[in-house]
Amino acid sequence: MNALIHDIAQQLDAGTVIPYLGPDMLSLCRDLKVPATPLALAEIMTSKVSVPHKIRKRLTQAAQFIENFKHRKSVVHLMNEAFAATPAPSAFHLALAGSGAGLWVDTWYDDTMAAALAQTQSASDWVQVQGLSQSEHFGHWTGVYAGDGALLPEMPADAARILYKPIGSHGPAGNFLVSDSDYVEVLTEIDIQTPIPAAVQAWRTGRNFLFLGCRFDDQLTRCFARQIMKRSSDRHWAVLPEEPTRMEARFLQEQGITRINMPLAQFADALMEAMQPALAA
Repeated sequence: MNALIHDIAQQLDAGTVIPYLGPDMLSLCRDLKVPATPLALAEIMTSKVSVPHKIRKRLTQAAQFIENFKHRKSVVHLMNEAFAATPAPSAFHLALAGSGAGLWVDTWYDDTMAAALAQTQSASDWVQVQGLSQSEHFGHWTGVYAGDGALLPEMPADAARILYKPIGSHGPAGNFLVSDSDYVEVLTEIDIQTPIPAAVQAWRTGRNFLFLGCRFDDQLTRCFARQIMKRSSDRHWAVLPEEPTRMEARFLQEQGITRINMPLAQFADALMEAMQPALAA
């Protein structure tokens, strides 16, 4: 296992590994004030707006009900409230931000990874690309933001580092894919890659993905990961201490993802130790 972790660290320094972050990355942060699971987020939203009991714990369905019977603005308001606080980036967030990676994929709504990049990179050295809801931005699949949060008309040709938030984020503009209709629109086109930015498609080619804080135990997470990984290498890793479900195990095998059976915090410490020579250079 040590040899594998050192190999990942070397490839991360060389820029051939793409960190792919899930909600459980927040478990590494202290003083957490944002929801860290879809269930926790659904419970926050449905504690403020009444929805039918049978969908109270189902995030996308609850968000769709609120959107239908209140307004899309109500959904956005609840999401912005839920993620208003920015967790202080963990040491692992900062290490990943300061690594040789040129693309980070972050699949939760918090601003933690953006804050880590702001602490380790010049604002002119990185951009953030976020998925957009078609109900608010019809015909536009992504928004591009400079490191200082300014909206950009398009992806800069010289962008050296990209934070890709495929389902949106709280900052800087409150863009969220969260309701059933949000996902239906994206999933209708994702097979032909339309919602995935050209710069992300170019960067992933031939590279390896390192999945951190992710589960693949529902169809949405598997679908997004599968499409974002397209045309990458055939060697990837996922830190997954929980025993995979049948569908997770099948997904890992199909996508060439090696399971690293280790708690995320333990893996983070080991990888940071292996990264030390590169970070000190």
